[in-house]
Amino acid sequence: MYAQHAGRNISLPSINWLRLLPFLSWRNRLSRAQGRDDAIAGFTGALIVLPQAVAFATIAGLPPEYGLYAAMAPAIIAALFGSSWHLVSGPTTAISIAVFASVSPHAAPGSPEFISLVLTLTFLAGLFELILGLARMGALVNFISHTVVIGFTAGAAMLIAGSQIKNFFGIDIPRGTPFFETLGLFAQQTGAINPYVAAVSLTTLFAGILTKIYAPKLPYMIVALLVGSVFAAGLNASFGVDMTAIRTVGALPAGLPPLSMPDFSFHGLSKMLFPSLIITMLALTEAVSISRAIAGSSGQHIDGNQEFIGQGLSNLVGAFFSGYASSGSFNRSGVNYAAGARTPLAAVYASFFLLLILLLVAPLAAYLPTAAMAGILFLVAWGLIDFHHIRQLHHISRAETVVLWVTLIGTLIDLEKGIFFGIALSLALYLYRTSRPSLEAVVPDSDADSYHYVTAHGKPQCPQIKMMRLNGSIFFGAVSHLQQQIRELEEQEPQRKHLVVMATGINFIDLAGAEFLAETAQHYARAGGSLGFYRMKESVAETLRSGGFMADIGEENLYLAKSRPGEAIFPRLDTNICANCPHRLFPSCQTVSRPAMGRQVIGHQAAAKHERIIPVLAVS
Repeated sequence: MYAQHAGRNISLPSINWLRLLPFLSWRNRLSRAQGRDDAIAGFTGALIVLPQAVAFATIAGLPPEYGLYAAMAPAIIAALFGSSWHLVSGPTTAISIAVFASVSPHAAPGSPEFISLVLTLTFLAGLFELILGLARMGALVNFISHTVVIGFTAGAAMLIAGSQIKNFFGIDIPRGTPFFETLGLFAQQTGAINPYVAAVSLTTLFAGILTKIYAPKLPYMIVALLVGSVFAAGLNASFGVDMTAIRTVGALPAGLPPLSMPDFSFHGLSKMLFPSLIITMLALTEAVSISRAIAGSSGQHIDGNQEFIGQGLSNLVGAFFSGYASSGSFNRSGVNYAAGARTPLAAVYASFFLLLILLLVAPLAAYLPTAAMAGILFLVAWGLIDFHHIRQLHHISRAETVVLWVTLIGTLIDLEKGIFFGIALSLALYLYRTSRPSLEAVVPDSDADSYHYVTAHGKPQCPQIKMMRLNGSIFFGAVSHLQQQIRELEEQEPQRKHLVVMATGINFIDLAGAEFLAETAQHYARAGGSLGFYRMKESVAETLRSGGFMADIGEENLYLAKSRPGEAIFPRLDTNICANCPHRLFPSCQTVSRPAMGRQVIGHQAAAKHERIIPVLAVS
């Protein structure tokens, strides 16, 4: 874009409208047929989110309608400003339990102060998500390992089930009781279980299980809730409400999400600052991982940074439309894709259909038993535990298994800190592994035309040249381990004064690593040997050159691909040792004659010069 100014063309910065308004990128994909597919997928999603949103709000300690509000305006904003065509945002189990755990210590669940702090938490989480997206920090979620997510999700599932024990069995357990205390109180009150309440819970639970098995196309949550509600109504009609003591959720307010205002006081912001970081991490991890998982099937490219921006804007808007913290939902996103959604317009349709359904069925929630909700949440909690991968981890990696259980148990003890413990341990184990790169002895391939090197196990090696393959980068954390390995190598094989490192596995090097290589090269030079590298990456070599470390290593000791380091080093070897070597690994080794009894072999260069005339010089 150019503007005229004083007779000159001045270049003005162009606006990246697709980044500013990402929904413009899929507007050309809209058609009547695709719009019909999106509408059908949206209606299906609205039916699914109705019972889920009510259940999740209950988990979060909020009135049921707040779960529905979180699935309306925030879902529309996330669809329009995110990058995924199929991701559907709204309340989720993990975030709901995190919201409850974060806010309940500061206010009574369901109270106006509690709701105000939840809105503040939502606003701060959205602000942090937006900042990370604008700063293009989408790669941060890559540092949260899949094992940590599995452990946290399993722990959150157990917390969900634990929080619903009182509603499932009709016993008295104070709200907000820690998980292990809840189990203790339940064990003490088994004799006080309400059989009518437990019957409703179990009926709902089994109805959901049977629907998933025998009618998987039906929305099992709605079917289970209907069965549980009808069964509860029958019990109340037969025995009376005073006898059954079956409580209901209560009627939901029908209408648009009311405007709301977060608590921007210093007290509210300071209390919710740290919890908002937890919510931010969970929300972004869920949204990006779910969108990438679906993109693997749809073939779409996902922009993690744009997804951060979409999630941030959705929570910022949600905080002013009575919605609590939301993120991508795996169940609703998967159903959205399976139902034939073509564009994010399906999520927009789902929000409008949800509003229409709410206007019609809001009064019916007065007949929804809390025991039936507890049965649904037990079913949800069971489905969250990834038994398949948990079993796999026990066979694949002991270290990853430890990470899993530390995260899971830490989440049960303190949800806010549990996931941080898991991430910290996972990163610590990763750093431990990367700080111990292996040095594997190798020898040239026996094929004379090959430039490859194979493991030296059980194969003869040159008595003067040690060839090692380094599997890992050289940075400050790995220097000590490498120093120890080279020191042990010198003690065990002092006659091998030349070390050649197969360097294709070295991806990067930092200052400490460069200094270590320079010092090692000086050490080998003082001992009459050399330190060389075969096929070192140019980026690594350039780092050594830029820091002035290549002067100590020597450009002549960098061996390019399809060169033979052994041949280049051969003129510097002790030919007396070569003459007695039975292996002859390099072509030049064949030019050195074996000594006869009472004979002495002359130097390699002289022998090579005179090998046709006098290959061996005899002395009396």
